[in-house]
Amino acid sequence: MKLATLKDGTRDGQLAVVARDLKTAQLADGIAPTLQRALDDWTFIAPQLQQLYQDLSNGRGRRTFAFDPAQCMAPLPRAYQWADGSAYVNHVELVRKARGAELPASFWEEPLMYQGGSDDFLGPCDDIALFHEEWGIDFEAEVAVITDDIAMGATPDQAYQQIRLLALVNDVSLRNLIPDELAKGFGFLQSKPATSFSPVAVTPDELDDAWKGGKVHLPLRSTWNGKLVGQPHAGVDMIFNFPQLLAHLAKSRNIRAGSIVGSGTVSNKDSKRGYSCIAEQRCLETIAGGAPVTPFMAFGDTIRIEMLNGDGKSIFGAIEQTVTRAGA
Repeated sequence: MKLATLKDGTRDGQLAVVARDLKTAQLADGIAPTLQRALDDWTFIAPQLQQLYQDLSNGRGRRTFAFDPAQCMAPLPRAYQWADGSAYVNHVELVRKARGAELPASFWEEPLMYQGGSDDFLGPCDDIALFHEEWGIDFEAEVAVITDDIAMGATPDQAYQQIRLLALVNDVSLRNLIPDELAKGFGFLQSKPATSFSPVAVTPDELDDAWKGGKVHLPLRSTWNGKLVGQPHAGVDMIFNFPQLLAHLAKSRNIRAGSIVGSGTVSNKDSKRGYSCIAEQRCLETIAGGAPVTPFMAFGDTIRIEMLNGDGKSIFGAIEQTVTRAGA
């Protein structure tokens, strides 16, 4: 099934079920007011949402209305936890190679992961509002999972059973703030502003055969200012699958229902597939010619991130955002 959260003037929005073709929707207020409430009691609530979804997709929905992604918040407008991995080691390898640094062998053996801010997510069509272009504004196209409870010390197989939903992510980065932050040895903070999410989150079965091995086996498309700049395959070169990322996070802590874990920037070794973030393209330019050529994003730039199924139909809807000057 496909679930969305609609803007209603509150912090957590209103849960809605969305038809498979993303054309119509129906409020789920009679079942659960918010997505977090549904996740808190998934075993009981999910079957009711599933029935609503089947009725809606078969044209038997009640109180239906046209689905408008512009009226969506993030599926979880705020979450108990947002942790982002770096499952595509090719991306990390390129970044380090561009600055003449070796990739430690451990990077192939254990995932990288950082804890991001989860109190203020952006909806799929919300502006990316920032104060300065000089911060080095970059998009990052990713896939993420939303979980049920996962116990501390869970194995990847155990974690796999607790994946409830998947969504697309634009993990915005401020590249020119990153070096000083990392030099302090304490990770990302100011260089990672609010993260954006797709209009809908979907249950794994919506992906059919594309969901296997804890990975999504489909291309992820990024269109910058109307130009398709990347469509790397999300199932290729993903060194750590989602169950492995979750087990890594759960090594020393419980993961609670409503936690979101990202894949990191989707990246393929085949550079002909394009890029999911500008930094990667700039690294390739540096490696080839000694210096980057492609600029970071400017105010007025647009970014669209989307994943299509084998029939060319959008699965999650599109993230479509414009970079704007905050306070303008």
